[in-house]
Amino acid sequence: MTAPVIAQTAPKLATDADRTIGSRIATLRAAQGLSQSALGSALGVSFQQVQKYEKGRNRIGAGRLQAIAEVLKVPVETFFAPQLGSTGSGTEGATFLEDPQVMELVTAFARITDGATRAGVLAIVKATAGLPPQPARG
Repeated sequence: MTAPVIAQTAPKLATDADRTIGSRIATLRAAQGLSQSALGSALGVSFQQVQKYEKGRNRIGAGRLQAIAEVLKVPVETFFAPQLGSTGSGTEGATFLEDPQVMELVTAFARITDGATRAGVLAIVKATAGLPPQPARG
């Protein structure tokens, strides 16, 4: 009797999406003043593992990504937002989510619980940016 042949599969390689998600995690973590060690501790992994996630060397499972979002106090969708500023020439442009100040603003805004205060802050930011105000909803 011959031994069964066991197919070997190549390890899954990190993709551009893995690197983008990792970069956004790094930016959010830094914007909140968290070290890789602190994030790792909150997740139950080493800081080296956090480094691998942030550099896109290791893929992040759905459950772990949800845990990261909870620690960073952002919706998990933050990691999947479409890239802005893409040049369209096939090279990836910088995204607004990679700017630490933008992430600080998003993080702070997400912590405002009062609807009227959120609307007021948004109106100030839009006015400062020269954007037209939105009509009231409702």
